[in-house]
Amino acid sequence: MDPYATKLAEAFAARIVQIYFDRMITPLITNDEYEGEIKDQATICNIPTVGGLNLQNFTGADMSPEDLDESVGQLKTDQAKGFYFKVKNYDKLKSFIKNPEGSLLDQVKGKLQEASDAFILGFYPDVAAGNRVGSDYITGTVEVTVTTGAVVGSGTTFTAGMVGRGFKAAGHTKFYRIKAFTDTTHITIEDDYDDVASAYTGGAITAGATFVIEAVTAIQVTKDTIYSFLEQLAVKLNERKVPRDNRWVALPPAIASLVRQAPQYIPAVEKQIEEVVKRAFISMMAGFALYESVQYAGNSVTGWHVLAGHKSGITFGMAMTQSEIEPFLRGNFGKAYKGLNVYGAKVVDERRPALAEGYFKL
Repeated sequence: MDPYATKLAEAFAARIVQIYFDRMITPLITNDEYEGEIKDQATICNIPTVGGLNLQNFTGADMSPEDLDESVGQLKTDQAKGFYFKVKNYDKLKSFIKNPEGSLLDQVKGKLQEASDAFILGFYPDVAAGNRVGSDYITGTVEVTVTTGAVVGSGTTFTAGMVGRGFKAAGHTKFYRIKAFTDTTHITIEDDYDDVASAYTGGAITAGATFVIEAVTAIQVTKDTIYSFLEQLAVKLNERKVPRDNRWVALPPAIASLVRQAPQYIPAVEKQIEEVVKRAFISMMAGFALYESVQYAGNSVTGWHVLAGHKSGITFGMAMTQSEIEPFLRGNFGKAYKGLNVYGAKVVDERRPALAEGYFKL
């Protein structure tokens, strides 16, 4: 190609409208602590955990070894995204774009990043019961049946939207999870576990007990209150003894804007500029690294399920399992590109306390 033609192609390429994508935050807020190799959409990777260790009083006599609680969570690559496009060698596009394949593959990468972020930010149902900040429901009284977890309300208006939220009655020492909705006065609760069979071990609660169902509706936040709500999320994690390093909050743009207007907001210092430019980093506040993402479902009226936590909370795995380049259209020139990416994520029971949720609206 002669020099003039090269310059002309570069000039046209410079005028092509670029497709913009949100900056990916998944690697910043998840971990890859799983065992196994992702090979296809049906891959199952193990996440082994060990717990149950207690201190014993030493009196000089022989101590007895304890049995540790061992469990294995499973990460399943049940998400699959494929792409398939063709580029004609002598297509009109070729006359002014030097590398159409490269720009299209960049678009594939951007769309995949956005899809994985939206997938991860939808993990708010895996937040530990009791780790949510929002408007709680406390109307009426309840009775809870031993073993079955059947709850009978008096003066209550239970809703199907309460399923998955945390429940705690007077007499309980911790939060349980709402398993099922029957009607406005009947629900069922269970222990807050996914990796073992469903059960309720909270005992009987006699009729007339007060109760709380956490964050049933979104709570309004403003630039003057956002810091307080972030602190409340931090307290939830502190009470669960979650490490104070590597904590994060992912905020929708409208809430991120409130943060930037908050009196406590401190703009990123010079050494953080690279993170601000390359990532979705906003600043540090209330012990959290704040990130901004447009991948939340929700709106300013009904609210966003804002996810927060520690990097250990969500285990994420992704791999390109298939990729091919092939000719197309017999009798013509060109190439077709196709590929398959699979990914999945898991929050094992022991790490549910490492996540928190703020159910916020404007």
